[in-house]
Amino acid sequence: MAGRKYFGTDGIRGRVGEPPITPEFMLHLGWAAGQAFKKAGQRNSVLIGKDTRLSGYMFESALEAGLAAAGVDVKLLGPMPTPAIAYLTRTFRASAGIVISASHNPHHDNGIKFFSSDGTKLDDALEAEIESWLDKPIEVCGPGELGKASRIEDAPGRYIEFCKSTVPNEFTLDHMKIVLDCAHGATYHVAPKVFRELGAQVSVIGAEPDGLNINLNVGSTHLDALKQAVIDKEADLGIAFDGDGDRVLMVDCDGSEVDGDELLYVIGSQRFAEGNLKGGVVGTLMTNLGVELALTDMGIAFERANVGDRYVVERLLANNWVLGGEGSGHMVIRDCTSTGDGIVSALQVLLSISKSGKTLAELRQGMRKLPQTMINVQVAKRFDPFSRDDIVAAVQKAESELGSLGRILLRASGTELLIRVMAEGKNADDIRRVAEELAQVVENSTS
Repeated sequence: MAGRKYFGTDGIRGRVGEPPITPEFMLHLGWAAGQAFKKAGQRNSVLIGKDTRLSGYMFESALEAGLAAAGVDVKLLGPMPTPAIAYLTRTFRASAGIVISASHNPHHDNGIKFFSSDGTKLDDALEAEIESWLDKPIEVCGPGELGKASRIEDAPGRYIEFCKSTVPNEFTLDHMKIVLDCAHGATYHVAPKVFRELGAQVSVIGAEPDGLNINLNVGSTHLDALKQAVIDKEADLGIAFDGDGDRVLMVDCDGSEVDGDELLYVIGSQRFAEGNLKGGVVGTLMTNLGVELALTDMGIAFERANVGDRYVVERLLANNWVLGGEGSGHMVIRDCTSTGDGIVSALQVLLSISKSGKTLAELRQGMRKLPQTMINVQVAKRFDPFSRDDIVAAVQKAESELGSLGRILLRASGTELLIRVMAEGKNADDIRRVAEELAQVVENSTS
């Protein structure tokens, strides 16, 4: 993403009211996107969806005005999961889809994600083109060429049916007791219906959004409430989404957390056992080494991509594979959908449970996670940690200490002002100590 002024690893994101997350910028962004997406000689349309943040109303209106000024029609979806916008962009044959969301971040943040006409994240060239238009003043098209806005009233129902279509017709969740945590986010009105219509007995938490409580002590980044609910309800398992619904984590029947690495292993190993994995599995630089070891022991090819679902998709496409994901619960299952989808991914895990006849707790036992410590170091501005000699020296020392059975990874977050420090190896105490020492060096270097 070198040279980008606004786009990070997952769109444009920041604190509401601070550039670029302002109404003025969103107006300009809508116009710039309209210029980049529209094709001559046809009526162009762009879908806009959002999560449940209060600021979404403001940015929705600004983007709508900018797109209309560029002569592009706007179809409003209201609060919908990010993958729903990807799906509906394809089915409505729209020029593009726009999501107003900051995913797992608190309500005071917001951001913009784009999908191309085929429901995939934008490539670098198209993002660069949008940025080039942002450098130009807005020129409103002729009064008779302005875009129109309309609302798609049946969007939730369309997406619910799509989610159900990703599992076989005979698949049912009868006799399964599930707790859903919707993070007070975009899945609050669709996820419960999907699982109930498939026959599950569903209890729901985190489904009362007020515009300010998205991801607040609930959802995939805060699992304590779900763990307790699973135990209290004596449920078979719990499912947690993030604020925009493209990630999923789970909790098994005894309240133990099941992260994205384990869910990736569950889906991959079960598909392999059935003979329908279609290639290997893509993880990221952050994927636990235990996943790689378990899959390769089974004879399943494994490859690491850079962190971020767009890079996972790139490697899947290059290899013509279908399954990839991240420990955060962002999984891509290409024979089901074009992008990360929390509900669809959860259904694939439940399908694995159904076909295997095992519980989630039993299925995850085939993989032993190696101890891994992640420390997020707050920084004042983004920078490459390997541009600092003291940090490079500390990393080399840590790698030498851990040897061939350990991994060190430092990376700047693409969505937050953080340097992520990760250490992984056989001994938990050693890993924790090494990570803490390295994080202290990073903190001292940036102070």
